[in-house]
Amino acid sequence: MNIIGPDCLVFGVDDVAACSQYLVDYGLLPVAASQIADEADGASAGGRFEALDGTAIEIRRANDARLPPSLGTASLLRKTIYGVADAAALDQIATELRKDREVRTLPDGSLESTDDMGFTLGFQISVRRPLSLAAEAINAPGAPAQRAPNVVAANDAAVLTPRTLSHVVYFVPDAARAEAFYVERLGFRCTDRFTGVGPFLRPAGTLDHHTLFLIETPPFMKGCEHFTFHMGGPSEVVQAGTRFVEKGYQSFWGPGRHRFGSNWFWYFNSPLGCHVEYDADMDLHDDEWQARAAPMGADASQLFLLQHREKWAPGGPPPAR
Repeated sequence: MNIIGPDCLVFGVDDVAACSQYLVDYGLLPVAASQIADEADGASAGGRFEALDGTAIEIRRANDARLPPSLGTASLLRKTIYGVADAAALDQIATELRKDREVRTLPDGSLESTDDMGFTLGFQISVRRPLSLAAEAINAPGAPAQRAPNVVAANDAAVLTPRTLSHVVYFVPDAARAEAFYVERLGFRCTDRFTGVGPFLRPAGTLDHHTLFLIETPPFMKGCEHFTFHMGGPSEVVQAGTRFVEKGYQSFWGPGRHRFGSNWFWYFNSPLGCHVEYDADMDLHDDEWQARAAPMGADASQLFLLQHREKWAPGGPPPAR
């Protein structure tokens, strides 16, 4: 099945204003829907916040009747919408899932169903727009220069807009059963796994190390642990994260570099009921890749971990610790 990856995550929240501001400060682009107002009181009823390729986060009021039901936990995620390559892929998904569950065709032509853990899933012909952007360029001894003479890399005014929705992480009560659904029914492949915890999974339409990671937890924790968007490189992750801290948002983990996937990361707390990450430079894998396995632990989770500090200049007092 030619599933490319998540096109959109939909949340039902109580504080629409705080969540909207958070996503704008994170760097996503508010589209016209962000100005939708509830006819009853004129307050914002939600919005759509896009990356450069059109992948997005949508937020709605928690009591919006158009939302799928909640998971029955503290999680605010209501729906994960996957983009697929074409109408044939939609037909294939519908045929497969209708073997044992309801599949609804919505007015826009997309499909809606649920996975074996109760997460609502959508499937649509992908909205992703092709991107033609330079990656972060480096100069290293022994290799051809990637930046020409007099081209400066450090730019205080850099525009740091997330490029594409990378992946989502679920807390699930039964990781083996959840994995079986995505692998056997939707054609995902396991790229790596933390033993006793859960797998990293990629669908057939992408080479990204993962677009879904499953973590086994008690049932009351079921929901979204975090989501992330790809940035243009590690410097963008660190610069965007630094700006986020300066806006008053609380760093949760990072910056650093993961071992599985090799992606750079920086996680933040959010009003969306989950963590939100910046990431960059993820490994790509094809079907010949053999999945690795390791016990969950600090060494397996990150190659290295840095800690953000306030800026400092030589000659001044030592940086605060």
